Amino acid sequence: MKLRIALVSATVLALPLVARAQPITGLYVGGGAGFNIQQSQFERPSSALGTPGYKTNFDIGGTGVVSLGYGLGDGFRVEIEGNYRYDHVNRFSGGPVPVTEATGAYQAQYGVMGNVLYDFPIGAIVYPYVGIGAGYEWTKLNNYQVTANDGSSFTRSNDTEGNFAYQAIVGVAYPVQAMPGLSLTAEYRFMGVLTPTAYHATSVSALPGGGEQVGHGNWDIINNYNHSLMVGLRYAFGVTPPPPPPPPAPAPAAVPAPAPARTYLVFFDWDKSDLTNRARDIIKEAADASTHVQTTTIEVNGYTDLSGTAKYNMGLSIRRADAVKAELIRDGVPENEIEAQGFGETHPLVPTANGVREPQNRRVEIILK
Repeated sequence: MKLRIALVSATVLALPLVARAQPITGLYVGGGAGFNIQQSQFERPSSALGTPGYKTNFDIGGTGVVSLGYGLGDGFRVEIEGNYRYDHVNRFSGGPVPVTEATGAYQAQYGVMGNVLYDFPIGAIVYPYVGIGAGYEWTKLNNYQVTANDGSSFTRSNDTEGNFAYQAIVGVAYPVQAMPGLSLTAEYRFMGVLTPTAYHATSVSALPGGGEQVGHGNWDIINNYNHSLMVGLRYAFGVTPPPPPPPPAPAPAAVPAPAPARTYLVFFDWDKSDLTNRARDIIKEAADASTHVQTTTIEVNGYTDLSGTAKYNMGLSIRRADAVKAELIRDGVPENEIEAQGFGETHPLVPTANGVREPQNRRVEIILK
């Protein structure tokens, strides 16, 4: 119980720590397979069956998951998954006399879960992520038979029952550079099914004088927790490879004397049109340079990144251009020499996907003409 609470709490608390763009935006599919560790289960004593309650231990089993999801931007994505887990029973224990299980006893679980996940964009090589999910799982008890060593009685269940379930996910994705959109994944998942869950069972006991006593009741399992380790693949649709780097410029034959710059870049914080101290210094350099080079017009062009709507970004780019124009006037540039305009999210300095917050695209260009 403490482990379950710690995993779910850590997942929820980690979601808002980073607020940058994720490597997935749009539709994606995924799948994975690996090992499943079913925690030991306990059966509640049953007077109808005449059983005192048993403990069920499992061998390490297998698991598989397929998912369909959508990246929302800013690191968040949602998905729906189908899953399957399979675990052989190792042994039953408990009760007043030693017991043994029938050969071939196993537990299978399958269901559908909805997940919310968050990708941490903390590096270009691997991307860790966390998530939580909820859904519905069916659990099948196959050939569950507990038999007393003296053969005097046995309890058997072959039943499938469903219940609500929840899970916590911790994973890491490795983008395959040669195939844009494809990533290798490795995950740990903790899944719990709400309990108690009642499974139909039958008990048969030999009577002292001959004959049998048959009882019908429920095999009540009071805990159902799974730990899964998986590797898999994930493919995001619509991912294009980055543009090739520009060819290197030829080395100049001679280094000319430095000339005053004719284009100046002023950068802004996200969703801001306020000028920083560094921005004011750059604007002052442009204002001073306009008096040393032949200048007839100073263009002040405002831009935004691709986060937000196009209409809002157009207004934000105009506010940024107006802020720079006002500062140029304060630095002594005649107003009639300045042409200020906004271009919104068009002409990005760094090409990005829609919704990405790119600092170099949040700018105003001062061009001396």
